[in-house]
Amino acid sequence: MPQPWDLPTYRLRRKVLKLFGASFHVYDGERVVAFCSQKAFKLREDIRLFTDESMQQELLWIQARQVIDFSACYDVIDSAEKVKVGALRRQGLKSMFRDSWELLDADDKPIGKLQEDGAGMALLRRFLTNLIPQTFHLKTPGGADVIFKQRFNPFVYSLDVNVPAQLDIDRRLVFAAATLLAAVEGRQSN
Repeated sequence: MPQPWDLPTYRLRRKVLKLFGASFHVYDGERVVAFCSQKAFKLREDIRLFTDESMQQELLWIQARQVIDFSACYDVIDSAEKVKVGALRRQGLKSMFRDSWELLDADDKPIGKLQEDGAGMALLRRFLTNLIPQTFHLKTPGGADVIFKQRFNPFVYSLDVNVPAQLDIDRRLVFAAATLLAAVEGRQSN
């Protein structure tokens, strides 16, 4: 069975009626291929991805480096191999007006830029309504464009991810980026 990050398309959907923390299911069509659990009441963001809701087999671990940081950096660790895959760093000041993230390799060198769609739409979301779904584009050095598109639903956060066949960065990092968007950006819009 392929890993969930090897899929060309997948959807992250927030679990409804969760009191503390956040949980997401990752779907390949109608089939659940992964489960994400975000721990509540943690000083540092702690997000874990598992094969299913039993949480017996951990796939990835995403953890913030600092407790509070305007330009937070999140390390992505492959739980099975116990190695750092890379990191995602929020572009603090830029993200106030238009969400922007930088993807870093295992040595913290920039390898991609993840950015919210147009600045005008971003400002509308921030100052008028959060009912306008977000779209993010991940640009990589090889020219690949991964698209993260939020579905319109005022009650349940859902994010579709389309990954091109040819991708010059680690797919686990893209999967972690989708998870982080659902956890961090999804929390802001709900």
